[in-house]
Amino acid sequence: MSDMAGISPKETTRPDWSRAERALRRHPVLKPVIKQIGPCTLEPVMREPYEALVRAIAHQQVHGRAAEAILGRLLALHPNHPFPPPEAILAMEVEAMRGCGFSGSKVAAIRDIAEKAAGGLVPTREGCGRLDDTALIERLVAIRGVGRWTVEMLLIFTLGRPDVLPVDDFGVREGWKVAAGLETQPKPKELATIGEAWAPWRSVAAWYLWRAADAAKRTTFKPQ
Repeated sequence: MSDMAGISPKETTRPDWSRAERALRRHPVLKPVIKQIGPCTLEPVMREPYEALVRAIAHQQVHGRAAEAILGRLLALHPNHPFPPPEAILAMEVEAMRGCGFSGSKVAAIRDIAEKAAGGLVPTREGCGRLDDTALIERLVAIRGVGRWTVEMLLIFTLGRPDVLPVDDFGVREGWKVAAGLETQPKPKELATIGEAWAPWRSVAAWYLWRAADAAKRTTFKPQ
């Protein structure tokens, strides 16, 4: 699964992950991964959590290009906004949203995100700074269509939180299987226990495991 989780490029900022790389190199399994993959290029996308959640819903269970086409039609209906604000979404007819290509369930989820954003449940980017990872997860999974994995992707790729390990993610577990030379993927709880040693840089560890899984598909990664 792509680590970008349906987030298309916008304004980005690349943190200096060298400290994380040095710390993670102490782990015997991650050390060869980091050596082969090279420097971490994880770049959080600077956008509001509301927008990131709407985009994540749009990308669920469809090809990335199809999702971007659907989002493009939504944006075209709101030419005066870089991205339609919650109030604009709530003012739309359901048929208009369906006309963009959203399924009925996605329309319901996006409208719920908009409603929760307008009501303050979905915090602004600035507001997220006052909430830790656990609080944000507990708060946002109450939204229709938004699960823990979606919030974890938000934490990593929108907010740039450094210590998130999405243990339910197929690609992360596949990356560990590849890196550790295992025959089967670890269970989520098992990977969570293993990943405790990677704190406070578990987001960067996840990024490297995604890369290891991708490299294995190209038969270029050789576990040591």
